[in-house]
Amino acid sequence: MKILSSAAFLLILASASVLPRPVAGQSLASSAGPLRVETVADGLAEPWSIGFLPGGGVLVSERAGRVWHIADGIKRDLPGLPQVAAVGQGGLLDVLVPRDFAKTREILFSYARTQAGGQGTAIGVARLSDDATRLQGFRELFVMAPGSSGGRHFGGRLVEGLDGHIFLTVGDRGDRPAAQDLSRHEGSVLRLNRDGSVPADNPFVGRPGVRPEIWSYGHRNPQGATLDLSGALWVNEHGARGGDEVNRVAPGANYGWPVISYGRHYSGLPIGEGTAKPGMRQPAHYWDPSIAPSGLMIYSGRMWPEWRGDVFSGSLKFGLISRLDPDADWAEERIQGPPTARVRDIREGPQGAIWVLSVGQGALYRLTP
Repeated sequence: MKILSSAAFLLILASASVLPRPVAGQSLASSAGPLRVETVADGLAEPWSIGFLPGGGVLVSERAGRVWHIADGIKRDLPGLPQVAAVGQGGLLDVLVPRDFAKTREILFSYARTQAGGQGTAIGVARLSDDATRLQGFRELFVMAPGSSGGRHFGGRLVEGLDGHIFLTVGDRGDRPAAQDLSRHEGSVLRLNRDGSVPADNPFVGRPGVRPEIWSYGHRNPQGATLDLSGALWVNEHGARGGDEVNRVAPGANYGWPVISYGRHYSGLPIGEGTAKPGMRQPAHYWDPSIAPSGLMIYSGRMWPEWRGDVFSGSLKFGLISRLDPDADWAEERIQGPPTARVRDIREGPQGAIWVLSVGQGALYRLTP
C-alpha cells in the first residue's frame, strides 16, 4: 500500500469537500407521474457536462477549467488539465468516459484553446489516477484549424460511436458562411479515430480542399449530441431567433445553415433563402421560439417504459426539460421546476435514472420515479 506524505494528504483534503446527503424533498410533475429529485452535488460554477465512471463515480466539468470527481459523498477537484481559453462561451466543455475506461482509465475532454487569431475547439485525453485523485499525462488529440475569433458557438459535445470512433460538434464560431465551407471545420460534426486521426471511411476523405474530419456540415451551434437506441447520432443545435433544431446526423449531409433556417436573425430580418432547399436536410424537429437547447438524451425506457425512444433536451432560455415523442409527431412535454434552471446537460445514468446539470442552481440532480 502506498503511504502518502503529510503534505500530499493535506493537499488531497484541500481539494475535496464533503457533500450534503442527497436531498429528496423536491419533485417535478410529469406525464409519467411525479419525478423524485435528489441533489447529488451543489456549489458548482458554470457546470457543463456529466460523465459516469464504472463503480458509481461521476465527473462534472466546469467551464472555467475545473473537473470534479463525485463519489461516496465526496466532491474532489481533479488537477492535471492545462489552462483552457475560458473566453465568452468557450472553456472546458464536455467530458467523455469511453467504454474501455476500466482497461485504459482514459477520459476525453473537449475545450476551447488559444490559437492563431483567436480560439478553437479541441479534444484532449488524460488518465484518471488509480486512486481517482488526479488526471495524468494529458495530451492533445485534435484541434480545429485556426482562423476563428470571437467567443461564441464552440459546440463541443463529444460522443463515442458504437464502433469506437469519436464525434465532436463544432459551432460556426459566429462566422455564418463558414458552416458551408468544407475547407474549414466551423459549423460541422467531426468524426475521428480515438487517437485523433482521420477514419479512412469518413465521407470527404480524399477530396481536395476539404477537411477530412468532417462528417456533416451546415450546423450553427450543436450543444447536445447523443446516440439513439440503434446507435445513430443525433444533435440539437441553437438557431438564431427561432429555429433551434434536432437533427439525425448522416455522413456527408448538409443541414443548411445559414442558407435555410426556420428562424430569423436577431434583427428580425429573414435568414438565407427560406426554410428548404434541394440537397439540404430538414430538421427532425425545430423550436420556435427558441429554447436555447443544450444537452441531449434519447431514453432507453429502463425506469419509465412509456418514455422509451423519447428525446430529452435541456433549455438554457426557459429553464425546462423538453421531452419530445418522435412516435407522436414530435409532441412536446415541458418538465419544469427549480432544478431545471438553465439545464446545460441531461444524461441517462447507468441504472436508468435521468441526471440533470443545472447552471442556474449550480447543482447536479438525479431524477427517479
